Amino acid sequence: MVTSSPAGGASSRPLAVVIGPPGAGKSTIGRRLAAALGVRWHDTDAAIEAAQGASISDLFVDHGEDHFRALERAEVARALTEGDVVVSLGGGAPMDPATQALLDGHTVVFLDVGIADASRRIGFEGNRPLLMVNPRATWTKMMNERRATYERLSTVRVDTAGRKPAEIVAEVVAAIGHERPGQDATTEEQP
Repeated sequence: MVTSSPAGGASSRPLAVVIGPPGAGKSTIGRRLAAALGVRWHDTDAAIEAAQGASISDLFVDHGEDHFRALERAEVARALTEGDVVVSLGGGAPMDPATQALLDGHTVVFLDVGIADASRRIGFEGNRPLLMVNPRATWTKMMNERRATYERLSTVRVDTAGRKPAEIVAEVVAAIGHERPGQDATTEEQP
């Protein structure tokens, strides 16, 4: 699923851009945050998969990381021009200098997570191309390399460790101050 249902009038930029490592909950929280705010949800990885007719893993294997990152950069640029939307980025998207420049001035929500919760959430199975060999060590190394960038780019940081999606969404809504009238950020939705 790339987007959720729209509501309300358009603004010139996303209400929030959700970033973080694999297993942080970017898609789950992005979708639920959009619902709480009454706006559409745009998942850049899902949009790339739909446009290319291939999974992220297949794009990595068949065309290489550089090709995938170029597709990702273009999709992020497109998503950031949409109004009244919550955008969830792939974990590596914020590492691109051009994407970092695009994020400047946006409300960027960093979903922070430790390896225990990330492992439980994604299982470190084969559908994550950068985590295929020794996933725990690879994830830890990747997070150590990315953490400073995630922190620098974010305007809001939320620790997701051991927390339910509704709690995380409520914290983000409170931090960004965009809850729509009649919407309840703590209402659980079906995934």
